[in-house]
Amino acid sequence: MNMKKIPITFRKRMILYNLLMIVCIACIISIYTYSFYKKDAIVSETASSANRLHLLSSRLEIACDELINIVQNCAGRKSLFLTSILSGREHRSNEEFGIYAAEVLKDLCAISGYNEYIHKIIVYEKNSLFIQAGTSYGSWNDAECIMSAPWFHELLNKNMREYTLTLKNNPFPLNAKTMPQILPLIRPLQYSKKESPEDAWIFLSLSPKLFQNTLELLPRDKSIMIMTSDFFPVSSMNMESFAAEEITNLLASPLEQTGSLRVRLSETDCILTWERLPVSGLILCEVLPLKHISPNPNAIRATVGLVFLSCIAIGFFLSLLFTRYLTRPIMRLIEHMEVISSGDFSRNPDIESNDELGIIGRQINEMSSHVSVLMENRIRDEKEKKNLEIKMLQAQINPHFLYNTLDSIKWIATMQHNSGIVRVVSALSSLLKNMAKGFNEKVTIRQELDFLDNYITIEKIRYIELFDVEISVEDKELYNACIVKLTLQPLVENSIFSGIEPSGKPGLIQIHIFSKDQVLYISIRDNGIGISEENISQMLTDTSRVTKHYMSGIGLPNVDRRIKLVYGQEYGLTIDSEVGVYTCVTVSLPLELKDCDEGVSYVPNHSD
Repeated sequence: MNMKKIPITFRKRMILYNLLMIVCIACIISIYTYSFYKKDAIVSETASSANRLHLLSSRLEIACDELINIVQNCAGRKSLFLTSILSGREHRSNEEFGIYAAEVLKDLCAISGYNEYIHKIIVYEKNSLFIQAGTSYGSWNDAECIMSAPWFHELLNKNMREYTLTLKNNPFPLNAKTMPQILPLIRPLQYSKKESPEDAWIFLSLSPKLFQNTLELLPRDKSIMIMTSDFFPVSSMNMESFAAEEITNLLASPLEQTGSLRVRLSETDCILTWERLPVSGLILCEVLPLKHISPNPNAIRATVGLVFLSCIAIGFFLSLLFTRYLTRPIMRLIEHMEVISSGDFSRNPDIESNDELGIIGRQINEMSSHVSVLMENRIRDEKEKKNLEIKMLQAQINPHFLYNTLDSIKWIATMQHNSGIVRVVSALSSLLKNMAKGFNEKVTIRQELDFLDNYITIEKIRYIELFDVEISVEDKELYNACIVKLTLQPLVENSIFSGIEPSGKPGLIQIHIFSKDQVLYISIRDNGIGISEENISQMLTDTSRVTKHYMSGIGLPNVDRRIKLVYGQEYGLTIDSEVGVYTCVTVSLPLELKDCDEGVSYVPNHSD
């Protein structure tokens, strides 16, 4: 059952198109708004991360400065506590001296405000001074443990202004299990009169708890890590999901003191923010996964909703306004077309205006005014068409009359036993039929050789056996190879009229057909007068050289051009010649075998 389609008016279509366009615009604006909010949130969160790291670095920098000041004061200022001690040492016992010096050292640490993070501080002078303080238990052999540590000499020989913190193994057996690693600082006592720096030094080891307690002041949902200058993690928070090696590889490259990068860590897109402390060399970094950075969803919903409602309202109002002005001239055009369909071709000036629809109306008026003229022309054309058909029928009678006349001549010659006339008439009839069938169609080598045989028959009778033709085909399958019709006849014609006839002596034309690498080659060689090298280069380029008195009227350039148009520029004719000896024209074209009966090998039929 065929259901009648519901018509969609131009007005409805315009409204739908406008609404669709407005919805697309609203979607684009919404996507842009979301992207803007997302980018703004990333920028804001990156700035917040940089501020957090800066706050953290400020706290740590103050702590490191206080601890470095303790080391500098103990290493360079004997007057802090040793002068009063040594001046009255003759009145004190060794125990009183040690207790007093240790109390002075504790007071010095307490003044800094970070004494709880000083794991151990030791002032050592060989055979004269050994005092220590700190949060860990001391032992009589602590100085020996320090001097036997593999990093002792490295830290002792550092520049006096270099206080870069590095994480080292704890050399003290008593608390090595509870605190396996420490941050040591060692400086020689500058006021000591010992010959070697190893005999007088100050040692301070910083507990990593300082960094962990500092991290606890930050929000607990942040992923932050503190590393030494040689990229060993000292303390971290919420960094279990990220590989420390990836972060180390990123920060190991030459970067600025502070900055941020968008990177991919553990298959997660992140923002990596870092800051380096100038004195201690500590590196603070924070990882912000982008999936955790999201703009305010309420703001997005409100913005998208407002954009959609505003765009749809404005679009609907504009659609009604536009369609009102567009549909009126369209309705006038429809009414006038109905008038034309009823047979009234008069002009209607109301449908003409200065806009695009007015141009259409003007063209409709011009079309309607010419309809009657077109109808008259159609009647006249139909009459001319009938006359042309009659002339075509008459033109078809002429070649048939010629064929019938040649056939009558052949039968008369047969009755009179004149075989020469029979052969010439038969060959000429075949030539005319083949030439009338088409020019650029493809035929098989067998058909082309049959056509060439008719031409050779006529020319041999004309020139009284002035030349002979030898044809050799390497493979019997090549008889079914395809070739453009009328390719060989102009080449043989050229050999006769341009090669053998001017020589004034009998000649031989050799046709050799072979294939190689899926390419068909046909060489036509004659022993005529030959061609000079200067003329060979012009033979295939000058298409104006058409010999009008030849039977085909097709020169070598035209044959070459036909082959290139059909098969491509890489195929065509090549000419090789020696003046007074020979001329050889070779045809090359792709090997195409036609599916036809094999038949027998070709035998030329132009014997006397």
